[in-house]
Amino acid sequence: MERSAVFGGLQPNYLLYPSRFSTSLPFSDHRTRLPNFSRPPSLSFKLQKQVSSCYSAVSPFKRGATFSETQSETCELADIDWDDLGFAYVPTDYMYSMKCTKGGNFSKGELQRFGNIELSPSAGVLNYGQGLFEGLKAYRKEDGNLLLFRPEENAMRMIMGAERMCMPSPTVEQFVDAVKATVLANKRWVPPPGKGSLYIRPLLMGSGAVLGLAPSPEYTFLIYVSPVGNYFKEGVAPIHLIVEYELHRATPGGTGGVKTIGNYAAVLKAQSAAKARGFSDVLYLDCAYKKVSRRGFLLQHFCCEG
Repeated sequence: MERSAVFGGLQPNYLLYPSRFSTSLPFSDHRTRLPNFSRPPSLSFKLQKQVSSCYSAVSPFKRGATFSETQSETCELADIDWDDLGFAYVPTDYMYSMKCTKGGNFSKGELQRFGNIELSPSAGVLNYGQGLFEGLKAYRKEDGNLLLFRPEENAMRMIMGAERMCMPSPTVEQFVDAVKATVLANKRWVPPPGKGSLYIRPLLMGSGAVLGLAPSPEYTFLIYVSPVGNYFKEGVAPIHLIVEYELHRATPGGTGGVKTIGNYAAVLKAQSAAKARGFSDVLYLDCAYKKVSRRGFLLQHFCCEG
C-alpha cells in the first residue's frame, strides 16, 4: 500500500513529539538491553495540533513527524453514540503491521486498512501460545490535543516479555512510533473529552508455521485500536471482588510476570463464576501461602464484607 493512500485523509495537522519535561531513555540499544523497572523514565508523549496549515510531510515513523492537511481544519468524529461506550470491540479504520524472521530484527512497518489477517493453522501463536500483548490508551483534551501516557513503558515491558517467550521484539522507538502512527490514522475514533478513550492493543505473535515445539520462524507485530468507556460497569465507583482460594493467576517460575496471551484464558473459569454471582472481578492469592500479596505497583484499598 502506498503511504499517500494511507495518510491521504488525515486531518488536521498534528505534531508528534516528547513533552518538554521528558528525559532520555535509560539505555541506548533497545534491542539487546532490558529495562530497569525500579526507576521508570518520565518520558511521555503527546500529539499536539499544529496551528499552521502548511507543513512538509515526513515519515510518520520518526519522532517529530508532521502531516500536511488535505481537507478541513476540524476533525470529524466517527458517527457512534459516545454516551454509550462500554469496554467492547468497535472496528476502526486502520491497523499497523510489521514482520521479522527468527533471529532477525523488525524493520519497516506499515498502516493497513483494518481487517482480518491470514495465519497458517500451524502458526506458533495458535498451537503453542507464543504471543504477547500490551494495552494503553489515547485521550482527547478539551483543546483537541491527543495524549498518550508513557507508551515507552509498554514498549519496555514487551521487550522483557519477548525475552521470556523467546521472541524478537520491536525497539522502544519502533513501538512508540507505530503507536503514534496508528492513533493518528484513527483519530476520528478518539472519544470527545470525558466520554472515554481510544484503547490501543499492540500484539506480538509467532505467526510462522511450526509443527514441533519450537520458537516460530516468523513474527508479526500488530496494533489495532477501539474506542472504549470504563472497563467496569461501576465506572470510578468501588467494585466488588471475590477472593479465589483454589484457582491461581500465577505461580513461581511461571509467566505471570509478563503479558503473554496464555495467562488470560486460564482465569476465565474463576472470572465467569464470580460475575455469575454479581461480583466485578476476582482477587487472586499468592499460590504458595494463599494470602494477598503485598508486592505490586498499584495502591489498593479493600473493605471486607461477611
